[in-house]
Amino acid sequence: MLRQASCGFGYLAMSALLAEAAKPLAPKPPPLPARAKRVIFLCMSGGPAHMDTFDYKPQLTNAAHPGSVFDFKRHGDSGLWISELLPETAKHADKLCVINGMHADTGNHAQSFLQLHTGERLRRRPSMGAWINYGLGTENQNLPGLISLNTAKPSTYSAAFLPPAYEGTPIGINGEDFSKASIPNISGTHLASADKRRQLDLVQALNREHAASRPYDAKLESIIETMELGFRMQTIAPKLLDVSTESKATLERYRVGVKQTVGTCRATDFGRQCLLARRFAEAGVRFIEVNHGSWDQHKWHRRDLRANCETTDAPIAALLGDLESRGLLDETLVVWGGEFGRPGLTPGDGKNETGHNARGFTFWLAGGGAKRGHVHGRTNDTGSAAVDGKVHFHDLHATILHLLGLEHNRLTYHHAGRHHRLTGPKGGKVATGLIA
Repeated sequence: MLRQASCGFGYLAMSALLAEAAKPLAPKPPPLPARAKRVIFLCMSGGPAHMDTFDYKPQLTNAAHPGSVFDFKRHGDSGLWISELLPETAKHADKLCVINGMHADTGNHAQSFLQLHTGERLRRRPSMGAWINYGLGTENQNLPGLISLNTAKPSTYSAAFLPPAYEGTPIGINGEDFSKASIPNISGTHLASADKRRQLDLVQALNREHAASRPYDAKLESIIETMELGFRMQTIAPKLLDVSTESKATLERYRVGVKQTVGTCRATDFGRQCLLARRFAEAGVRFIEVNHGSWDQHKWHRRDLRANCETTDAPIAALLGDLESRGLLDETLVVWGGEFGRPGLTPGDGKNETGHNARGFTFWLAGGGAKRGHVHGRTNDTGSAAVDGKVHFHDLHATILHLLGLEHNRLTYHHAGRHHRLTGPKGGKVATGLIA
Protein backbone atom coordinates (compact mmCIF):
# COMPACT_ATOMS: atom_id res chain seq x y z
CA MET A 1 0.00 0.00 0.00
CA LEU A 2 2.77 2.44 0.88
CA ARG A 3 4.61 1.59 -2.33
CA GLN A 4 1.58 2.35 -4.51
CA ALA A 5 -0.09 5.26 -2.70
CA SER A 6 1.00 8.90 -3.17
CA CYS A 7 3.62 8.03 -5.79
CA GLY A 8 5.43 5.84 -3.26
CA PHE A 9 6.49 8.68 -0.95
CA GLY A 10 5.12 6.84 2.08
CA TYR A 11 7.20 3.80 1.15
CA LEU A 12 10.34 5.95 0.81
CA ALA A 13 9.74 7.44 4.24
CA MET A 14 9.19 4.01 5.79
CA SER A 15 12.35 2.69 4.11
CA ALA A 16 14.36 5.56 5.60
CA LEU A 17 12.95 4.89 9.06
CA LEU A 18 13.75 1.19 8.82
CA ALA A 19 17.27 1.93 7.61
CA GLU A 20 17.81 4.19 10.61
CA ALA A 21 16.35 1.58 12.96
CA ALA A 22 18.91 -0.90 11.64
CA LYS A 23 21.65 1.30 13.15
CA PRO A 24 21.55 0.31 16.82
CA LEU A 25 24.05 2.99 17.88
CA ALA A 26 22.19 5.88 16.21
CA PRO A 27 21.46 8.67 18.74
CA LYS A 28 18.06 8.27 20.37
CA PRO A 29 16.11 11.07 22.05
CA PRO A 30 15.60 10.36 25.77
CA PRO A 31 11.99 10.08 26.97
CA LEU A 32 12.61 12.49 29.87
CA PRO A 33 14.32 15.90 29.96
CA ALA A 34 18.04 15.09 30.18
CA ARG A 35 20.47 16.93 32.43
CA ALA A 36 23.50 14.98 31.18
CA LYS A 37 24.56 13.68 27.77
CA ARG A 38 27.31 11.34 28.89
CA VAL A 39 28.97 9.71 31.92
CA ILE A 40 32.59 9.42 33.04
CA PHE A 41 32.87 6.79 35.78
CA LEU A 42 36.04 6.99 37.87
CA CYS A 43 36.08 3.46 39.28
CA MET A 44 38.30 3.05 42.35
CA SER A 45 38.39 -0.72 42.58
CA GLY A 46 39.06 -2.32 45.96
CA GLY A 47 37.05 -0.09 48.26
CA PRO A 48 38.31 3.43 49.13
CA ALA A 49 38.35 4.17 52.86
CA HIS A 50 35.46 6.63 53.21
CA MET A 51 36.43 7.91 56.66
CA ASP A 52 39.93 8.77 55.40
CA THR A 53 38.69 10.69 52.35
CA PHE A 54 35.24 12.34 52.50
CA ASP A 55 33.33 11.06 55.58
CA TYR A 56 34.75 13.10 58.46
CA LYS A 57 34.28 11.69 61.96
CA PRO A 58 36.14 14.04 64.35
CA GLN A 59 34.64 12.43 67.45
CA LEU A 60 36.27 9.04 66.77
CA THR A 61 39.66 9.05 68.46
CA ASN A 62 39.98 5.89 70.52
CA ALA A 63 40.55 2.20 69.96
CA ALA A 64 36.92 1.31 70.52
CA HIS A 65 35.76 3.76 67.85
CA PRO A 66 38.46 4.22 65.18
CA GLY A 67 38.38 7.39 63.12
CA SER A 68 40.95 8.74 60.68
CA VAL A 69 44.67 9.26 61.14
CA PHE A 70 44.58 11.99 58.48
CA ASP A 71 43.63 15.64 58.92
CA PHE A 72 40.45 17.08 57.43
CA LYS A 73 39.63 20.68 56.48
CA ARG A 74 36.62 22.52 55.11
CA HIS A 75 36.94 23.58 51.48
CA GLY A 76 35.19 25.94 49.09
CA ASP A 77 32.22 28.15 49.74
CA SER A 78 30.27 25.00 50.57
CA GLY A 79 32.62 24.06 53.40
CA LEU A 80 32.87 20.38 52.40
CA TRP A 81 35.10 18.32 54.68
CA ILE A 82 37.85 16.67 52.61
CA SER A 83 40.97 14.80 53.75
CA GLU A 84 44.49 16.16 53.50
CA LEU A 85 45.17 13.27 51.10
CA LEU A 86 43.18 14.98 48.32
CA PRO A 87 44.37 18.61 48.16
CA GLU A 88 43.82 19.05 44.39
CA THR A 89 40.36 17.51 44.37
CA ALA A 90 39.53 19.69 47.38
CA LYS A 91 39.97 22.77 45.16
CA HIS A 92 36.86 21.58 43.29
CA ALA A 93 34.78 21.02 46.44
CA ASP A 94 32.04 23.32 45.21
CA LYS A 95 31.54 21.06 42.17
CA LEU A 96 31.05 17.87 44.21
CA CYS A 97 27.90 16.14 45.41
CA VAL A 98 29.23 13.82 48.12
CA ILE A 99 27.06 10.78 48.93
CA ASN A 100 27.96 9.57 52.41
CA GLY A 101 24.99 7.21 52.66
CA MET A 102 25.97 4.62 50.04
CA HIS A 103 25.39 0.94 50.82
CA ALA A 104 25.56 -2.37 48.96
CA ASP A 105 24.44 -5.96 49.53
CA THR A 106 27.77 -7.70 50.08
CA GLY A 107 31.30 -7.05 51.28
CA ASN A 108 32.85 -9.52 48.83
CA HIS A 109 34.91 -7.82 46.13
CA ALA A 110 33.82 -9.79 43.08
CA GLN A 111 30.11 -9.82 43.86
CA SER A 112 29.91 -6.16 44.90
CA PHE A 113 32.01 -5.01 41.92
CA LEU A 114 29.62 -6.92 39.66
CA GLN A 115 26.58 -5.36 41.32
CA LEU A 116 28.09 -1.89 41.03
CA HIS A 117 28.51 -2.37 37.29
CA THR A 118 25.49 -4.48 36.36
CA GLY A 119 22.99 -4.34 39.24
CA GLU A 120 23.38 -8.12 39.70
CA ARG A 121 25.69 -9.83 42.20
CA LEU A 122 25.93 -13.36 40.85
CA ARG A 123 25.08 -13.63 37.16
CA ARG A 124 26.47 -12.15 33.98
CA ARG A 125 24.40 -9.13 33.04
CA PRO A 126 24.82 -6.05 30.80
CA SER A 127 27.01 -3.35 32.28
CA MET A 128 25.66 0.07 33.19
CA GLY A 129 27.43 1.57 30.18
CA ALA A 130 25.91 -1.03 27.84
CA TRP A 131 22.41 -0.25 29.16
CA ILE A 132 22.99 3.47 28.57
CA ASN A 133 24.34 2.69 25.10
CA TYR A 134 21.19 0.65 24.43
CA GLY A 135 18.92 3.43 25.66
CA LEU A 136 20.56 6.43 24.00
CA GLY A 137 22.93 5.28 21.27
CA THR A 138 26.10 7.27 20.79
CA GLU A 139 26.75 10.83 19.62
CA ASN A 140 29.70 9.86 17.39
CA GLN A 141 29.00 7.12 14.85
CA ASN A 142 32.74 6.62 14.30
CA LEU A 143 33.40 5.59 17.91
CA PRO A 144 31.94 3.05 20.35
CA GLY A 145 29.30 4.31 22.76
CA LEU A 146 31.13 2.66 25.67
CA ILE A 147 34.87 2.68 26.35
CA SER A 148 36.49 1.09 29.42
CA LEU A 149 40.10 2.08 30.16
CA ASN A 150 42.63 -0.02 32.08
CA THR A 151 40.48 -3.03 32.87
CA ALA A 152 40.76 -6.79 32.79
CA LYS A 153 37.16 -7.28 33.94
CA PRO A 154 34.51 -7.80 31.21
CA SER A 155 31.78 -6.77 33.64
CA THR A 156 32.84 -3.14 33.07
CA TYR A 157 31.93 -3.21 29.38
CA SER A 158 29.97 -6.41 28.63
CA ALA A 159 26.65 -6.26 26.78
CA ALA A 160 25.77 -9.79 28.01
CA PHE A 161 22.36 -10.64 26.49
CA LEU A 162 21.91 -7.22 24.85
CA PRO A 163 22.71 -7.11 21.11
CA PRO A 164 26.50 -7.15 20.49
CA ALA A 165 26.51 -3.61 19.11
CA TYR A 166 26.13 -2.30 22.68
CA GLU A 167 29.26 -4.11 23.87
CA GLY A 168 31.97 -1.73 25.05
CA THR A 169 35.54 -1.45 23.85
CA PRO A 170 38.28 -2.10 26.45
CA ILE A 171 41.55 -0.22 26.10
CA GLY A 172 44.50 -1.45 28.16
CA ILE A 173 44.72 -3.66 31.22
CA ASN A 174 46.04 -3.09 34.74
CA GLY A 175 49.70 -2.20 34.68
CA GLU A 176 49.89 -1.47 30.97
CA ASP A 177 52.05 1.36 29.68
CA PHE A 178 49.38 3.74 28.43
CA SER A 179 51.88 5.55 26.22
CA LYS A 180 51.25 2.56 23.95
CA ALA A 181 47.52 2.38 24.60
CA SER A 182 45.65 1.14 21.59
CA ILE A 183 42.56 -0.68 20.49
CA PRO A 184 43.44 -4.20 19.28
CA ASN A 185 43.56 -4.58 15.48
CA ILE A 186 42.49 -0.97 14.90
CA SER A 187 45.42 0.17 12.78
CA GLY A 188 46.23 -2.70 10.43
CA THR A 189 48.54 -1.63 7.59
CA HIS A 190 48.39 -4.74 5.40
CA LEU A 191 46.04 -2.96 2.97
CA ALA A 192 45.53 0.58 1.78
CA SER A 193 42.39 2.29 3.07
CA ALA A 194 40.55 2.04 -0.27
CA ASP A 195 41.37 -1.67 -0.53
CA LYS A 196 40.19 -2.30 3.04
CA ARG A 197 36.92 -0.57 2.17
CA ARG A 198 36.47 -2.82 -0.90
CA GLN A 199 37.29 -5.90 1.18
CA LEU A 200 34.75 -4.98 3.86
CA ASP A 201 32.12 -4.20 1.22
CA LEU A 202 32.52 -7.70 -0.16
CA VAL A 203 32.26 -9.31 3.28
CA GLN A 204 29.29 -7.13 4.21
CA ALA A 205 27.49 -7.99 0.97
CA LEU A 206 27.75 -11.67 1.94
CA ASN A 207 26.60 -10.78 5.46
CA ARG A 208 23.55 -8.93 4.13
CA GLU A 209 22.67 -11.82 1.88
CA HIS A 210 22.82 -14.11 4.90
CA ALA A 211 20.80 -11.63 7.00
CA ALA A 212 18.06 -11.53 4.36
CA SER A 213 17.28 -15.17 5.17
CA ARG A 214 17.02 -14.36 8.88
CA PRO A 215 14.79 -11.27 9.15
CA TYR A 216 14.39 -9.53 12.50
CA ASP A 217 17.58 -11.11 13.91
CA ALA A 218 18.76 -8.21 16.06
CA LYS A 219 22.03 -9.86 17.11
CA LEU A 220 23.02 -10.59 13.52
CA GLU A 221 22.24 -7.02 12.49
CA SER A 222 24.29 -5.76 15.43
CA ILE A 223 27.33 -7.81 14.43
CA ILE A 224 27.11 -6.50 10.86
CA GLU A 225 26.89 -2.94 12.18
CA THR A 226 29.82 -3.56 14.53
CA MET A 227 32.04 -4.50 11.59
CA GLU A 228 31.19 -1.17 9.96
CA LEU A 229 31.96 0.66 13.19
CA GLY A 230 35.34 -1.08 13.40
CA PHE A 231 36.23 0.22 9.96
CA ARG A 232 35.14 3.77 10.74
CA MET A 233 37.09 3.76 14.01
CA GLN A 234 40.36 3.34 12.08
CA THR A 235 40.21 6.95 10.95
CA ILE A 236 39.54 8.62 14.30
CA ALA A 237 40.50 6.38 17.26
CA PRO A 238 44.32 6.42 16.75
CA LYS A 239 44.30 10.23 16.76
CA LEU A 240 42.29 10.37 19.98
CA LEU A 241 44.66 7.96 21.70
CA ASP A 242 47.69 10.07 20.74
CA VAL A 243 47.99 12.67 23.51
CA SER A 244 51.29 14.06 22.17
CA THR A 245 49.26 16.86 20.57
CA GLU A 246 48.39 18.20 24.03
CA SER A 247 50.44 21.03 25.51
CA LYS A 248 53.26 20.35 27.97
CA ALA A 249 51.29 22.20 30.65
CA THR A 250 48.27 19.96 30.10
CA LEU A 251 50.34 16.78 30.30
CA GLU A 252 51.88 18.04 33.54
CA ARG A 253 48.51 18.91 35.08
CA TYR A 254 47.25 15.41 34.36
CA ARG A 255 50.61 13.92 35.46
CA VAL A 256 50.77 11.92 32.24
CA GLY A 257 53.61 9.42 32.38
CA VAL A 258 53.83 9.47 36.19
CA LYS A 259 53.40 5.93 37.46
CA GLN A 260 52.44 4.68 40.89
CA THR A 261 54.96 2.21 42.24
CA VAL A 262 54.68 2.59 46.03
CA GLY A 263 54.10 -0.52 48.15
CA THR A 264 51.71 -3.11 46.76
CA CYS A 265 49.96 -0.67 44.43
CA ARG A 266 50.04 -1.45 40.72
CA ALA A 267 51.99 0.81 38.37
CA THR A 268 49.54 2.60 36.09
CA ASP A 269 49.49 5.84 34.14
CA PHE A 270 46.26 7.12 35.66
CA GLY A 271 46.80 10.64 34.35
CA ARG A 272 46.72 9.43 30.76
CA GLN A 273 43.44 7.65 31.46
CA CYS A 274 41.82 10.86 32.74
CA LEU A 275 43.11 12.85 29.78
CA LEU A 276 41.80 10.21 27.37
CA ALA A 277 38.45 10.33 29.18
CA ARG A 278 38.23 14.06 28.51
CA ARG A 279 39.16 13.57 24.85
CA PHE A 280 36.60 10.77 24.39
CA ALA A 281 33.92 12.89 26.09
CA GLU A 282 34.67 15.76 23.71
CA ALA A 283 34.45 13.34 20.78
CA GLY A 284 30.95 12.22 21.78
CA VAL A 285 31.47 8.85 23.50
CA ARG A 286 28.43 8.19 25.69
CA PHE A 287 30.03 6.29 28.61
CA ILE A 288 33.71 6.26 29.57
CA GLU A 289 35.04 4.25 32.49
CA VAL A 290 38.43 4.99 34.04
CA ASN A 291 39.76 2.27 36.33
CA HIS A 292 42.24 2.48 39.19
CA GLY A 293 42.79 -0.63 41.33
CA SER A 294 44.69 -1.37 44.52
CA TRP A 295 42.34 0.30 47.03
CA ASP A 296 42.10 -3.04 48.88
CA GLN A 297 44.28 -1.95 51.81
CA HIS A 298 44.06 -4.70 54.40
CA LYS A 299 47.65 -4.04 55.42
CA TRP A 300 49.93 -1.03 55.07
CA HIS A 301 46.78 1.07 54.95
CA ARG A 302 48.43 4.44 55.63
CA ARG A 303 51.16 3.97 53.03
CA ASP A 304 49.02 2.52 50.24
CA LEU A 305 46.05 4.84 50.73
CA ARG A 306 48.36 7.84 50.57
CA ALA A 307 49.98 6.45 47.40
CA ASN A 308 46.62 5.88 45.73
CA CYS A 309 45.41 9.38 46.58
CA GLU A 310 48.66 10.95 45.36
CA THR A 311 48.27 9.11 42.06
CA THR A 312 44.61 9.92 41.41
CA ASP A 313 44.18 13.36 43.05
CA ALA A 314 45.81 15.69 40.50
CA PRO A 315 44.50 13.91 37.35
CA ILE A 316 40.92 13.93 38.66
CA ALA A 317 41.24 17.62 39.54
CA ALA A 318 42.61 18.32 36.04
CA LEU A 319 39.69 16.46 34.49
CA LEU A 320 37.10 18.39 36.50
CA GLY A 321 38.82 21.68 35.71
CA ASP A 322 39.01 20.98 31.98
CA LEU A 323 35.40 19.83 31.74
CA GLU A 324 34.32 23.04 33.46
CA SER A 325 36.50 25.39 31.41
CA ARG A 326 35.45 23.75 28.14
CA GLY A 327 31.75 23.99 28.94
CA LEU A 328 31.34 20.22 29.22
CA LEU A 329 30.77 19.68 32.93
CA ASP A 330 27.10 20.68 32.96
CA GLU A 331 26.36 17.97 30.36
CA THR A 332 28.84 15.36 31.65
CA LEU A 333 28.08 13.38 34.80
CA VAL A 334 31.29 12.40 36.61
CA VAL A 335 30.92 9.54 39.12
CA TRP A 336 33.63 8.51 41.64
CA GLY A 337 33.62 5.44 43.90
CA GLY A 338 34.35 1.75 44.41
CA GLU A 339 32.49 -1.44 45.26
CA PHE A 340 32.34 -0.57 48.99
CA GLY A 341 34.21 1.32 51.69
CA ARG A 342 36.32 0.33 54.68
CA PRO A 343 36.59 1.49 58.30
CA GLY A 344 39.20 4.00 59.34
CA LEU A 345 42.29 3.53 61.50
CA THR A 346 42.76 4.52 65.10
CA PRO A 347 45.21 7.38 65.72
CA GLY A 348 48.14 6.09 67.76
CA ASP A 349 47.15 2.46 67.25
CA GLY A 350 50.01 0.25 66.05
CA LYS A 351 47.72 -1.73 63.75
CA ASN A 352 47.73 -0.67 60.11
CA GLU A 353 44.95 -2.83 58.68
CA THR A 354 41.42 -2.24 57.46
CA GLY A 355 38.58 -4.51 56.35
CA HIS A 356 35.55 -4.25 54.07
CA ASN A 357 32.45 -2.19 54.77
CA ALA A 358 29.48 -2.47 52.39
CA ARG A 359 26.92 -1.13 54.89
CA GLY A 360 28.07 2.49 54.58
CA PHE A 361 30.56 4.29 52.33
CA THR A 362 31.07 7.26 50.01
CA PHE A 363 30.58 8.10 46.34
CA TRP A 364 30.61 11.53 44.75
CA LEU A 365 29.06 13.02 41.63
CA ALA A 366 29.99 16.15 39.70
CA GLY A 367 28.29 17.95 36.83
CA GLY A 368 25.45 16.53 34.75
CA GLY A 369 22.65 17.92 36.88
CA ALA A 370 24.01 16.85 40.29
CA LYS A 371 23.94 19.31 43.18
CA ARG A 372 27.14 21.26 43.69
CA GLY A 373 28.94 21.64 47.01
CA HIS A 374 26.49 19.30 48.69
CA VAL A 375 26.66 16.38 51.11
CA HIS A 376 23.85 13.83 50.90
CA GLY A 377 23.22 11.31 53.67
CA ARG A 378 25.48 10.14 56.46
CA THR A 379 26.82 7.08 58.17
CA ASN A 380 26.34 6.40 61.87
CA ASP A 381 28.71 7.74 64.51
CA THR A 382 31.24 4.98 63.88
CA GLY A 383 31.01 5.14 60.08
CA SER A 384 30.00 1.50 59.91
CA ALA A 385 26.53 1.86 58.36
CA ALA A 386 24.51 4.34 56.33
CA VAL A 387 21.66 5.74 58.41
CA ASP A 388 20.33 8.85 56.64
CA GLY A 389 19.91 9.56 52.93
CA LYS A 390 20.70 5.94 52.10
CA VAL A 391 21.56 5.25 48.45
CA HIS A 392 21.84 1.66 47.23
CA PHE A 393 23.61 0.76 43.99
CA HIS A 394 20.17 0.29 42.39
CA ASP A 395 19.25 3.83 43.50
CA LEU A 396 22.51 5.18 42.11
CA HIS A 397 21.81 3.47 38.78
CA ALA A 398 18.25 4.82 38.71
CA THR A 399 19.55 8.33 39.41
CA ILE A 400 22.24 8.17 36.72
CA LEU A 401 19.67 6.99 34.17
CA HIS A 402 17.26 9.74 35.26
CA LEU A 403 19.90 12.44 34.78
CA LEU A 404 20.44 11.06 31.27
CA GLY A 405 16.72 11.32 30.58
CA LEU A 406 16.00 7.58 30.85
CA GLU A 407 13.27 5.93 32.92
CA HIS A 408 14.93 3.06 34.77
CA ASN A 409 11.64 1.12 35.09
CA ARG A 410 11.05 1.27 31.34
CA LEU A 411 14.58 0.68 30.08
CA THR A 412 14.10 -3.08 29.69
CA TYR A 413 15.16 -5.96 27.44
CA HIS A 414 13.34 -9.27 27.05
CA HIS A 415 15.61 -12.25 27.68
CA ALA A 416 15.02 -15.82 28.88
CA GLY A 417 11.30 -15.33 29.28
CA ARG A 418 11.18 -12.06 31.17
CA HIS A 419 12.04 -8.39 31.00
CA HIS A 420 15.34 -7.34 32.56
CA ARG A 421 16.58 -3.92 33.63
CA LEU A 422 19.69 -2.40 35.18
CA THR A 423 17.96 -1.67 38.48
CA GLY A 424 16.89 -5.29 39.03
CA PRO A 425 13.47 -6.90 39.49
CA LYS A 426 12.62 -4.79 42.54
CA GLY A 427 14.01 -1.64 40.99
CA GLY A 428 15.74 1.31 42.57
CA LYS A 429 14.55 4.80 43.42
CA VAL A 430 15.77 8.03 41.92
CA ALA A 431 17.64 9.87 44.69
CA THR A 432 16.08 13.27 44.07
CA GLY A 433 18.16 14.78 46.88
CA LEU A 434 21.22 14.51 44.63
CA ILE A 435 19.69 16.47 41.75
CA ALA A 436 20.12 20.21 41.38
